[in-house]
Amino acid sequence: MASKRSSTVSQSPTENWTDDLPVCKLSGVGFLTNQRYREDGGRREEHELEDRSFHFNVDDTYLYGVFDGHDGTRASDFTVQRLPAELLLGQLTADMNDEQIKGAIRQAFIVVEKGFFQSLDDALAEKTEIQLSMPEGLSSYEAYQQFPDEVARMQALQDEISGGTTAVVALIFQNKLFVANVGDSRALLCRETPEGSISVTQLSVDHVTSNNDELTRLANLGLDIQQILRNRRIGNQENTRSIGDYCVKGGYKDFDILSAATEEPVIAEPHICGGFPIDETFHCLVLMSDGVYKSIDEASDVETNSNFDVVRLVAEELHCQKNMTGVAQAVVDRVGRAHHDTYMTQMSKCQKRDDMTLLIRIFKEEIANSLKSPRAPGRQSVSAMPPMSPGVLPVSVPYNPSNPMTGSAPSLYIPSGVQTKPAPSGNSPSPTTSTPTNLVPQVTISRSDTQSSASSASGSPSGSFPPEHATALGASSQGIDGEGESNEQEQGTETSEETRVHSYVDFTDFNRQVDELGADYVYAWDKPKPAAPTTPV
Repeated sequence: MASKRSSTVSQSPTENWTDDLPVCKLSGVGFLTNQRYREDGGRREEHELEDRSFHFNVDDTYLYGVFDGHDGTRASDFTVQRLPAELLLGQLTADMNDEQIKGAIRQAFIVVEKGFFQSLDDALAEKTEIQLSMPEGLSSYEAYQQFPDEVARMQALQDEISGGTTAVVALIFQNKLFVANVGDSRALLCRETPEGSISVTQLSVDHVTSNNDELTRLANLGLDIQQILRNRRIGNQENTRSIGDYCVKGGYKDFDILSAATEEPVIAEPHICGGFPIDETFHCLVLMSDGVYKSIDEASDVETNSNFDVVRLVAEELHCQKNMTGVAQAVVDRVGRAHHDTYMTQMSKCQKRDDMTLLIRIFKEEIANSLKSPRAPGRQSVSAMPPMSPGVLPVSVPYNPSNPMTGSAPSLYIPSGVQTKPAPSGNSPSPTTSTPTNLVPQVTISRSDTQSSASSASGSPSGSFPPEHATALGASSQGIDGEGESNEQEQGTETSEETRVHSYVDFTDFNRQVDELGADYVYAWDKPKPAAPTTPV
């Protein structure tokens, strides 16, 4: 029973009916609480962990979800309990087609939000009653002076009804994958290509004020888009779609910027894609809250694609951890450390970060079974320094979160490295036997101009990796203890001038001083001293 409860108890201290649902053994969840940093290296939480997640396997129906709550945990707690009840209790049947399954998922989102708002009925009624009992036309200051108890109670009720949550949900039913989301939590699908690469496709859509499709929808409601772009918020929220958030839904008229809307501007209608038939090319699925990829963006000094960075970290940790939960937790730990390290060197940057939750589902059972020990033979160690640090990840597929995004999902390719063969020994498996080193693709960078058709068609950000950074990016898998060698050394090939990583330390001044003083003088300390003459006895 304890193992079954690991899916939600780690993030929610209260017990609920989902604690008895079987957990998917091919998946794992890692999370970190929010942090505000201090100059002395300390840190503190600004609020309790508001992220929630689940990963269930009920009668070969798999359901995964990550929920990023805000303004409290009430919405994320409600959703993480109610949504499985709308999808895992017989609603899905074998005779349903893809559109009917999508309809069931869409209905689940709507029903969950309706149930959440019904749970707020008493609070809304009490708030309305207090408002009607107070004279009209009072300013906030006058109301507080004349009715302090009523104002304090109204504020408490306001806090109770203002919470909401994002949601990204993945459903595997009849060997097909469906993904649905509201808000800016993401879903990434990683697939192996015939060329030996890993393609990474974002299946979710970021429902934020920089999304062109969402801006068009809001403009059609009569809202001032330019004002929304200036504020980078819609009312008091960053997301244009969510579950909950009554204040920008039923109460949206209270916001001047939203009062002109002809209907509720923030909605719970999910973006849904699928079903994708699962085949041997499926490698892994990644669900994450925005705290993960935004922390990567903030910690990087160069333009980077955080989706790519997350997948590369996952691939590295698959070599080092003993279970999927360990893989997910190791990734968020590395992201959190990189974010804090950036603050310690640039205190005007990265002063705080949000909660982070990362869920990973591996599709090949043999990969999960190979995670037996953190340092199994044949596995490379992974550097503790996250690859977002300057000089380690100097480049990735072009991606700029500040530019307006379309509703289409970006796609990119991550070429995997050449797999190394284990050294021959008496008990070594044959070359055709699956081993930890050939089960998990080595994510390194090779020059390729390949782009996915989905990316090209949608105009999503994509590009190729400049060759001068190929070795630098792949070298991070070598490890801090010196274990492992570069792929070029293993293949016995020579490094060409085109792919050589040039030194990022300028030795011009040093070389000039050596020339002035003379090499014999500078390196005299490094030469063997002549033996002292011996005195005959």
